[in-house]
Amino acid sequence: MIDRLKVRAITLDLDDTLWPIWPTIARAEVQLQHWLVDRAPATAGLLADDLRRHALREEVMRERPELKHQLSAIRTDMIRRALISVGEDPLLAEPAYAVFHAGRQQVDLFEDARPALEFLAARYPVVALSNGNASVDAIGLGAFFRASISAEVFGVGKPEAAIFHAAAQAAGVAADEVLHIGDDATLDVLGALACGMQTVWVNREDHLWPHEAQPHETVANLHELTELLR
Repeated sequence: MIDRLKVRAITLDLDDTLWPIWPTIARAEVQLQHWLVDRAPATAGLLADDLRRHALREEVMRERPELKHQLSAIRTDMIRRALISVGEDPLLAEPAYAVFHAGRQQVDLFEDARPALEFLAARYPVVALSNGNASVDAIGLGAFFRASISAEVFGVGKPEAAIFHAAAQAAGVAADEVLHIGDDATLDVLGALACGMQTVWVNREDHLWPHEAQPHETVANLHELTELLR
């Protein structure tokens, strides 16, 4: 169980905790396709093929492992390689990625997300902690957060201890005074537990818990989370 008296700050995952990520990515892919059709139609056709797109990603990751946490750079390089492979202008890669990235910020919040953010931000400093490249400011949620730390900017991702400790520091508290909330059993919960944080696993899909170490609490939605902290 959570020791509420010890909680002085919240760190909060974003993708699949506040909104579903894959519908967001799919919509951004469609927007990118529409942009490319008029400017680089052969590239649009290549990237519309799931197998070829995934192969490009694997190629980038294999040849540029230093980009492991740089999601924006990975996708930009994918687009550039696609353009080059079909003989179209590689200078279109950056503006094409900008279209995708703008679409990636157009999220559909879970219905419990905004009420939970209002509840949490009124009581604690809240720090966004994500391996993705969403911008809480671009999405319109920046007012709820003391800070936002992403693996892309920080250079290290969850479950590494460094990014959790950076989030605690951004909140102005020690790690054992943080309650971390997220949907990923390994990246969020095990990573935070290893740093001495309390944890809540947001299990919206009723998955079985896969590890020996346990979260302090499991909730099916963020309404249940706020009830735990009242």
